[in-house]
Amino acid sequence: MEILLIRGRMLNMKEFKHLTNTMKSGIIKIFIPVIFFLSLTSLLKGQKLPEAPSGLMVEFIRETGGIRILDPSPEFSWIVPVSAGTQTAFQILVSSSIDLLKKDVGDKWDSGWSSGSQSTEVEMRGNPLSGETTYHWKVRIWDNKNRPSQYSKIQSFTTGRFNGYATTGNRFLTEMIKPEKVVMKGKDHYFADFGKDAFGTLVLSIDPVSVDTLIIHLGEKTDGLASIDRDPGGTIRYQKVRLPVTPGITTYTLDLPPDKRNTGPAAILLPDSIGVIIPFRYCEIKNCPVEITRENIFQKALWHYFDDGISSFVSSDTVLNQVWDICKYSMKATSFAGIYVDGDRERIPYEADAYINQLGHYYTDREYSLARRTNEYFIRNPTWPTEWILHTVLMFYYDLMYTGNTESVSRYYEELKHKALVSLAREDGLISSRNVTDEIMTALGFANAEERIRDIVDWPPAQKDTGWKLATPEGERDGYDMVEINTMVNAFHYRNLVLMAELAGHLGKSIDELLYLSRAEKVRNSINEKLFDREKGIYIDGEFSVHSSLHANMTPLAFGLVPDEYKESVVRFIKTRGMACSVYGAQYLLEGLYLAGEAGYALELMTATHDRSWWNMIRVGSTITLEAWDMKYKPNSDWNHAWGAAPANIIPGYMWGITPALPGYAKAIIKPQLSFLTHSKIEVPTIRGTITAEYKRTGNSKEYTVTIPGNMECDFVITGEQMPTVRHNKKKVIPVNGIILLRPGINKIVL
Repeated sequence: MEILLIRGRMLNMKEFKHLTNTMKSGIIKIFIPVIFFLSLTSLLKGQKLPEAPSGLMVEFIRETGGIRILDPSPEFSWIVPVSAGTQTAFQILVSSSIDLLKKDVGDKWDSGWSSGSQSTEVEMRGNPLSGETTYHWKVRIWDNKNRPSQYSKIQSFTTGRFNGYATTGNRFLTEMIKPEKVVMKGKDHYFADFGKDAFGTLVLSIDPVSVDTLIIHLGEKTDGLASIDRDPGGTIRYQKVRLPVTPGITTYTLDLPPDKRNTGPAAILLPDSIGVIIPFRYCEIKNCPVEITRENIFQKALWHYFDDGISSFVSSDTVLNQVWDICKYSMKATSFAGIYVDGDRERIPYEADAYINQLGHYYTDREYSLARRTNEYFIRNPTWPTEWILHTVLMFYYDLMYTGNTESVSRYYEELKHKALVSLAREDGLISSRNVTDEIMTALGFANAEERIRDIVDWPPAQKDTGWKLATPEGERDGYDMVEINTMVNAFHYRNLVLMAELAGHLGKSIDELLYLSRAEKVRNSINEKLFDREKGIYIDGEFSVHSSLHANMTPLAFGLVPDEYKESVVRFIKTRGMACSVYGAQYLLEGLYLAGEAGYALELMTATHDRSWWNMIRVGSTITLEAWDMKYKPNSDWNHAWGAAPANIIPGYMWGITPALPGYAKAIIKPQLSFLTHSKIEVPTIRGTITAEYKRTGNSKEYTVTIPGNMECDFVITGEQMPTVRHNKKKVIPVNGIILLRPGINKIVL
């Protein structure tokens, strides 16, 4: 008798017992690949199978209940256990029946034994899926010793209608939140504080038999006396509603009136089933004869699926800890629309807002679908500022880096070429928005070809620039000289060219890669020849300008344009300007400072307590980041703007320096610049699992404990002019170019 064990299929227990018995009798000849021989040997010795993969995702979706998968060839991802080290192979089973899958039968797709370390975004092959149908899948992996793991738990998913490719969106969730406190202010008058601002409505569970109408006040701001501010200013939300009640009915959900501005043609509308929501933290109820307690009044909050426990940060600086908390919560609270929007006033997606929102979301949750849906929305729905459009390539680039999936950037690659604004360039490579034509506007995705893009630099501008009556005299541009060839715009253009070259390389478009690199070098040279004052060692605002602003210098620094010999003078100038930019501009100010090794000054800015700081947002009473540093800097501001939450990505991505070195975090970089902190601990979610790191400084000794997920490599970068004595897991090591290679599991580095 002769049996061939086929690669990709393992024996079930009955077959295994039969095989071992026949092996003992010596009547069987076996042909078996080495990998299965090793696996079989382990089983014969009574060893347990390695841990199963976890964290399964279909199309970036972790919890698939209530979701319709819209891609007929969905991608699968999973987390390789740390104990496995690096994955050497995998096997996916997709079945139309959960009973078949429990028997290890994949009638829709059995990938077989598939060599390689890919554990993210593995595209489905095999038999085509049908629309409006539920399927089930599981996966197992082979570890770095070529041992097969147990199968993962089964994840089920349901397809939608396949009417063409569309990114699957995650689901909306509602949460019934009890107030932190309820105060009786007088007869039939109650005040409730829910602790945090959230988009939603109010639910009451009462039976007010003696009245026919309750008076409800909802708001984001108090007057400091356990009362809601009825005139909070700007677009800070306040709403008065009359609630009719009926004897015998005991549950009431407040029916809020829609706001004309945030339900207009350009706004992202919510499904009718959700109804109207507003952001509020506080509630006052008048004319209520029934006692209000923490058990009968609720803030019904709405947000996109969010896992609060997957990320964390704490440090020795209490201000920084609170800044992190407000910025992280801003990611969750502002996700209510299913696409990144600018806040509640307009609920319109803007590229600059969405970019900061996207990066912060990546660092606070293992979530990628909302960002991708937003990115793809901008292909046909751009906004008018030149620099906003120049964020589009950045958003698609980071989608690739954090997910490892090329599907979206490949589909929209030709459109992204236009978004880099190469068509606005003159002979020296520099661009001007004054060169735009109807044809260019159409190529950019504008429905009205006669519309025109315009440079914005920062927002709001000063009155002298626009005459906008609500703007403060100073604006947020640091006196920027708005000339035709704009330094900040061209710095963004340069960054677009560099990233387009990288994207072309990842897509195998080698000719495009070389063309973009060549064009980027031309633009770099032109910027440093024509927009740089060599005598002062700083950038001017634009061609022929005599003014130098913070913005014209922080963006070249952030995007790697500054020659080494001038970095010191550029940084020195930047440090004279303080926080002379908006909450949006702070993203690039902080990026530039960390990239220049100015971690101490960057940390000072993030922990500042003056009125142009994140602490000021907390001090005035908001729990979501503001649209501006303070109402006096933008009098029509709102209190729920995620573009004010830059520290959500700056703290993990620049201060701790945790970033993907390769798409999908196949390799990570950790380059900590913790400055005056004496200790810190952080958890950063990635598509491959969570990176955790802890830092302690005692005297001159620095100790890092870093846990790397399975199937990931990591370069730990040591900064500083002099290389200290380094120990890695108690062994003295000599870093190569300041880098220590970390493997999956716990790594202890002592400097």
